[in-house]
Amino acid sequence: MTKRSFRDSIEERIFDIQVRDKSVNAFTTLSLERARSESDELDQLSRSGSKLPPLAGVPYAVKNLFDIEGVTTVAGSKVLQKNLPASRDAVLINRLKSAGAILLGALNMDEFAYGFTTENSHYGATHNPHKIGYMSGGSSGGSAAAVAAEMVPLSLGSDTNGSIRVPASFCGVWGLKPTFGRLSRAGAYPFVDSIDHVGHFSKTVDLLSLSYDCMQGPDESDRSCIVTSVEPTLGAINEGLKGLRIGVLGGYFEENSGAVAKLALDKVAKALNARDLVTWPNAELARAAAFIITASEGGARHLQHLKESYSDLEPLSVDRFMSGVLQPVSWYIKAQKFRKIYRSQVFELFKHWDLLLAPCTPVQSQTIGSEWIDINENKMPARASIGILTQPISFAGCPVVAAPVWPMGTENLPLGIQLIAAPWREDVALKAAKYLENVGVSKTISIKAV
Repeated sequence: MTKRSFRDSIEERIFDIQVRDKSVNAFTTLSLERARSESDELDQLSRSGSKLPPLAGVPYAVKNLFDIEGVTTVAGSKVLQKNLPASRDAVLINRLKSAGAILLGALNMDEFAYGFTTENSHYGATHNPHKIGYMSGGSSGGSAAAVAAEMVPLSLGSDTNGSIRVPASFCGVWGLKPTFGRLSRAGAYPFVDSIDHVGHFSKTVDLLSLSYDCMQGPDESDRSCIVTSVEPTLGAINEGLKGLRIGVLGGYFEENSGAVAKLALDKVAKALNARDLVTWPNAELARAAAFIITASEGGARHLQHLKESYSDLEPLSVDRFMSGVLQPVSWYIKAQKFRKIYRSQVFELFKHWDLLLAPCTPVQSQTIGSEWIDINENKMPARASIGILTQPISFAGCPVVAAPVWPMGTENLPLGIQLIAAPWREDVALKAAKYLENVGVSKTISIKAV
């Protein structure tokens, strides 16, 4: 039997994307010639008998805030469209290319990564592949939706306050937000320098772990990337959970989780034999401080855009950038001082626990355009409150795997659970993820047609 070529596989993938994305709207740019060229290079390597790289032929796409050589990086905005095309790839794209992955294009997002819904007024809303007309989550909504719709098995995203974990939760895919400073942000359009993380989505835990390993490593071009070595996780994820101390976050996290979120958490907690409730310190204050820092740094970064192109900015978020500009600087200073204390309090928890559990989102995906969500009979603004459970975690910089759960059955919508580990212990979260995948508690669901 003749072995199928990488080029043939990519051509079939391109056709699938062109059909499926008509209803989902995950892609904003298709890099077709590049994908064909990269697949041809792999075919030539294969024919020569050379050893293939670890991700050979794996198709992927990236949130459109990552630089793609020859493509203008728009970061979900209209005002950046006039910028020159990127002169080089972002570091993570370069590393994935070296590992043999094939880039298929750029994906939709909330403008400048400020949002939890990917209801982009310039490029259109990205729909949840499991239920068209429902939110994909954000700000990396296109990245999660592309994996959920089986257009690509791997995608890159970013997470400041929940922008990987929220769409992973809504779309029912695996997501990894690594430790702050673990992966290079070079070539990724920034939002909030002091909180921004880059990470990825995948259809399986093995691919999540392998691609993470391929992207690891120090990078002198990114001062926030403070790692000095690569710590492979793929070989360790099947080691099991023996000896791991696993707790469930109560208090703030329980109070702000709806009934379905609690059901999903209970399924995961039982599977991991996690019985003890744990109190995360000052979660509510951390969320407030995260809001202040996000608005302040975001507003400062886009001050010129606010002055010169106000009417061209995303109407769903422009007021929040403006409020950041108007915030007293003393608020920002106090928030950063609090963050230092807060992080030390959080890290103290991990002297007693290896892994902590909490829902990613308080509710399942909502209809596009929803202004409000109901959390335990409390009516709350949707666009801010969808990230109520993720903000305190990323504010501490801890690594998190978002595990997809189907609490009401596969005919309903998913809701993800955060597997939270100590800083630099992505391997612990990935071990738990692999165990949950093996026992069938966490999984992605195939979509036959969108």
